[in-house]
Amino acid sequence: MKSVAILGATGSVGTSTLDLIERAPGDFRIKALTANCDVEGLAAAAIRTGAELAVVADERCLPALQNALRGTDIGAAGGTRAVCDAARSGADVTMSAIVGCVGLAPTLAAIEGGKTVIIANKEPLVSAGEVVLAAAAAHGATLLPADSEHNAIFQCLAPDQTDRVRRIVLTASGGPFRDWSLDQMRGATPEQAVAHPNWSMGAKISVDSATLMNKGLELIEAARLFPVAPSAIEIVVHPQSVIHSMVEYADGSTLAQLGPPDMRVPIAHCLAWPDRMATPMAPLDLVAVGRLDFEAPDETRFPALGLARRALEAGGARPAILNAANEVAVAAFLDRRIGFLEIAAIVADTLDRYDPAAPSTLDDVLAIDGEARSVAGARVEDCVN
Repeated sequence: MKSVAILGATGSVGTSTLDLIERAPGDFRIKALTANCDVEGLAAAAIRTGAELAVVADERCLPALQNALRGTDIGAAGGTRAVCDAARSGADVTMSAIVGCVGLAPTLAAIEGGKTVIIANKEPLVSAGEVVLAAAAAHGATLLPADSEHNAIFQCLAPDQTDRVRRIVLTASGGPFRDWSLDQMRGATPEQAVAHPNWSMGAKISVDSATLMNKGLELIEAARLFPVAPSAIEIVVHPQSVIHSMVEYADGSTLAQLGPPDMRVPIAHCLAWPDRMATPMAPLDLVAVGRLDFEAPDETRFPALGLARRALEAGGARPAILNAANEVAVAAFLDRRIGFLEIAAIVADTLDRYDPAAPSTLDDVLAIDGEARSVAGARVEDCVN
């Protein structure tokens, strides 16, 4: 029986993880669950699964959590330090699914435990990739990718044949605006941007899919995770979202991982790795799918892809700045303060205005993240005013 800690247990990835664990109660034991301040969701999940510990990052929510858990044997704690303590709780497997740079310290805390950490949030590898990879190497931790694309690559990549890889192909659905013109996208609403045609995701990542920034961030993650040159990683639009990514070898063979567009598939692979576990998804019906289409991404309409690739090539602090500015711009768009096309423009402007030295510690990353957010926030205000 594996012990599991879930950081971000009430988000979409966290709830998908819990769904799988609750379907196989004899295989997993919940050591710790964390959330920001969703006391009701966190307490309910902790009680259902018999978790040892429940933690809210917002300490003001702790009294409500303690009250919700009264009469149980479940421990309760609050505050950012308590979240890191939960990450260090010694679980065999830790799901890192806290969105934003607030998830960096807990992820590093889990890595320091030297066990298996499932990376479902982008910030550890995008904003702090070198710091995270160095920590994993120092502590002997195993990092498993839960993103469907990176998990697909992981499944197709033979560990002893990485020097025989010709290229990695990341597939992108194209998002809800794949066929929209720039004029149409200029008037896009948050409701339209979050209406992903295939995947059920949170608002922020749905907007990232609409701008294709999500694929740009995944490009950076793939370059961190897999031993190939950035130039050997390509992006192809695949509207059906059936092939999640591909690996092409020197002999011309291309291996692809296929599956339904449901995050429980890659999460299940990570939870059970190196074994396999059952999921509730129906078998893939290729006859019903009928056809698989592919096209090149249009970086004129979706400039976020080019911004991400240039940030990856430049290295240093550039990926962290890209990520921070994008988070600020997406939040402003969801608040209807800026237009859809201004998201990428604000990211580009922030990258032009701010160019610090490369980070070498978590504190460096957080300082860069904070300053980049400040620069991007000022650009948002310029747009609003």
